Amino acid sequence: MSLNLAMNTAPEVSPRAPLDEELAARFRPVFARIAAGALEREQARRLPYEEVEWLRAAGFGALRIPKEYGGLGASLPQFFALLLELAAADSNISHLLRGHFSFLESRLNHEDEATRAFWFPKVAQGALIGYAMAEQGASTTIGTTIVRTADREGWLLNGKKFYSTGTIYADWIVATALDGEQIVSLAFPADLPGVQRLDDWDGFGQRMTGSGTTVFDNVRLRNEHVVRRFDGKPQPSYHKGFLQLILLTSIAGAGRAVLRDAVEFVQRKTRAFDVPGESSPRHDPLVQRVVGRIASLSYAADTLVGGVARALEQAWQQARAGTADDALYAATEIQAFQAQQVVIELVMQASNLLFEVGGASATSESRRLDRHWRNARTAASHNPAIFRERAIGDYWLNGTPPSTRAADLSEGKERRE
Repeated sequence: MSLNLAMNTAPEVSPRAPLDEELAARFRPVFARIAAGALEREQARRLPYEEVEWLRAAGFGALRIPKEYGGLGASLPQFFALLLELAAADSNISHLLRGHFSFLESRLNHEDEATRAFWFPKVAQGALIGYAMAEQGASTTIGTTIVRTADREGWLLNGKKFYSTGTIYADWIVATALDGEQIVSLAFPADLPGVQRLDDWDGFGQRMTGSGTTVFDNVRLRNEHVVRRFDGKPQPSYHKGFLQLILLTSIAGAGRAVLRDAVEFVQRKTRAFDVPGESSPRHDPLVQRVVGRIASLSYAADTLVGGVARALEQAWQQARAGTADDALYAATEIQAFQAQQVVIELVMQASNLLFEVGGASATSESRRLDRHWRNARTAASHNPAIFRERAIGDYWLNGTPPSTRAADLSEGKERRE
């Protein structure tokens, strides 16, 4: 069985990309195991450490790493098709890997071969990377700092981050800090003394993403842990669209889960409202209509995700060929923003319609069918769609490219990226 071909029809594919069938055989059994325990994890609020290990062992984190470094070399449409399947199994897990894949996608486009040679073999061997970027406070300024050690041979990192999705599962942490007034990007092992990762995320959805606090208390860093200094305007890229699509994939995955659970619920049901005795709701035309609507909404969300994935692949291919320009990157970003406006609404509709097929029994806590709405709504809230909608209108009316804010220097500030 092949991957969703609607998501894998880009005219150009990544060099030496694997076959869809190879990827499906490798990962679908893992996705099935993850899906089987999703309800229990939600009920117990059990963080999916074991499930993350299954993905690590299968090489999921190395999907985009080129084969010459030990990765799988998947194209962007292949990557997002698989991420969507994982999101349907458990959207928490697809979401918690966002920082990992964001960092690696940046490295794929990095001009320094030494950078790729350092990171890619580690990831191919199973290393996972988490982001600790955003901070809670009255403004979006960075309060986390690094200062030189007394011996001038390293740095001391101090501060507190929040919305650090996935960092609690990671081997390496990527963070932003201030060296004086200059923003710097840091990458260092997650188990260094002074690093504390807390599971204090209290959102009503995506409860197992580990999107809580990361504390740095006099963490001693080496010089090589300071990986980048931001001196000016970031270079244009497709990266913001990539980040956006990871969130949209998690939302669309929740939509697929709605369809799956609606079908299973109706097929097992033997009674219907206002029908005396035992009945078969699966043959009721009204119930069939609701399930048909849910299926159509999920299909539309999947199709939009696939379209943006193909646009990102085209941008990546042109970047590799040296033919990408600012206009291409702006158009790609706008396409991701346009998909955001619609995917969120589609999945919200589907997750609400789910309760039209079951009556009061569908609200049972033992089923937790409400988790799909909560998960999709929470993932959607990470990016305020109203800001993107305004940017879309300005682009079409006035040709204004999406703005590049100072906060974007972090390459993935979780609340606003």
